[in-house]
Amino acid sequence: MGALQRLFKHTFIYGLATVLPRMLNFILVPLYTDILPKEEYGELSIVYSWIALFNVILAYGMETAFFRFFNAEEDKEKVTSTSFTSIILTTLVFLFAALSMRDTLAQWADIDTRYIVYTIWILALDAFAIIPFARLRAIQKPLVYTYIKIGNVAVNLGLNVFFLVLLPRLATEEEGGLWDRLYIRDFEIAYIFISNLVASGLTFLVLVPGFRHIRWHFDKALWKRMMRYAWPVLIAGLAYTVNEVFDRLLLDFLLPDDIAKGEVGEYAACIKIATFMTLYATAFRLGVEPFFFSYAKHKNAPETYALVTQYFVIFGACILLGVMVYIDVLKVLLIRNPSYWEALSVVPMIILGNLCLGIYHNLSVWYKITDKTRYGAYISVTGAVITLVLNFILIPAIGYKGAAITTLAAYGSMMVLSYFLGQKHYPVPYDLKKIGAYLSVSVLFSFVSFYVLDSNIFIGSVLLLIFLAMVFYLERKELSRVFLKR
Repeated sequence: MGALQRLFKHTFIYGLATVLPRMLNFILVPLYTDILPKEEYGELSIVYSWIALFNVILAYGMETAFFRFFNAEEDKEKVTSTSFTSIILTTLVFLFAALSMRDTLAQWADIDTRYIVYTIWILALDAFAIIPFARLRAIQKPLVYTYIKIGNVAVNLGLNVFFLVLLPRLATEEEGGLWDRLYIRDFEIAYIFISNLVASGLTFLVLVPGFRHIRWHFDKALWKRMMRYAWPVLIAGLAYTVNEVFDRLLLDFLLPDDIAKGEVGEYAACIKIATFMTLYATAFRLGVEPFFFSYAKHKNAPETYALVTQYFVIFGACILLGVMVYIDVLKVLLIRNPSYWEALSVVPMIILGNLCLGIYHNLSVWYKITDKTRYGAYISVTGAVITLVLNFILIPAIGYKGAAITTLAAYGSMMVLSYFLGQKHYPVPYDLKKIGAYLSVSVLFSFVSFYVLDSNIFIGSVLLLIFLAMVFYLERKELSRVFLKR
């Protein structure tokens, strides 16, 4: 099987691990927006934004360092045991410190202490699973990775449905009975955290047996080299998370108290529609990152990287246009409560921004395989600065529309900056004319469909078919070579 065929196969499998669980997770969006007022949904989104930030801190770039050294070192068990031991020790320190300060944290965040405790344990369990999941990818066990990821979300989803839908009904039908005694009223947000906690705990328990045959050894010298590689990744990850979630935190901080939580709720719900692009980009990155490292020594690596990026853009452009054409269908499926729909105007900017971010991740191959990860930190910090500055300027003036504009500006700037730096340090022959043409046509058709035609599904479908026909006509020979080659 050719390298590109293997890449697309693994991307498809990792896509199942990412897309299918989150598609199932979409069921929670209408569930939450039906049950929770906009203000409470906004509060929940804010808490999960902080969780995203601390997930990066607790990983501190060790996952990417693991991939780099797992491929470079002969003693792969030593890499595995050293990185896993490092994560375990730092997570235990965090767990002890955070639980000791739980009351202080709750007071500072103005959140119930029990929510803080749930959050701390969720963060710790997810951190424990970082290296086990990375190892499954490194040893090319995508199916096992997929099954565990799907199981995690299935448990989380099932418990959410039980606690938020079934248990209240059972309690109502049997007042004074067992279910009524078990059910706690006005406990919805806690039930959401408990569901997540149980799923994370079970996931870690499933992953642990895979390490029973590992020869445990902590190599201090290796760890120092891994940390030198990892710290720029940590900075880049923090900056990326600022770009990804700080819009919700800043909306809450910068808008008047009487509307802030509601605005966050509307915004957080509507940008879920843009998750289709995020899912695609994430699945592609999971498949392509190990491929980039393993293929780096091939003489035609730059040409292959260019082709991979070109096809990422093509499929991403199709998703962008498809979501814009069928957004009226998607909004009813995902957000049944019309009070949230006011923020739909931000979706085109958010989804285009996420496409730019996906392109950036493909372009970032140059600093990862040349061990110049500090440039990833510089680029991400630049994006974070743009995010903070523009959000502080635009949010007070135009609310969540300012946050959406900022997202597009930040990710677009990171994409352009990475391209120019990459061509200087590791030239890749990207076909800019083709890539630019596909992007331009997709953005133009999306703009016309959403803003000019007011999401007319019939005319929009015609535009989508025209775009797909153009792609097929221009790429038919290459697509046949990649997918039909034996």
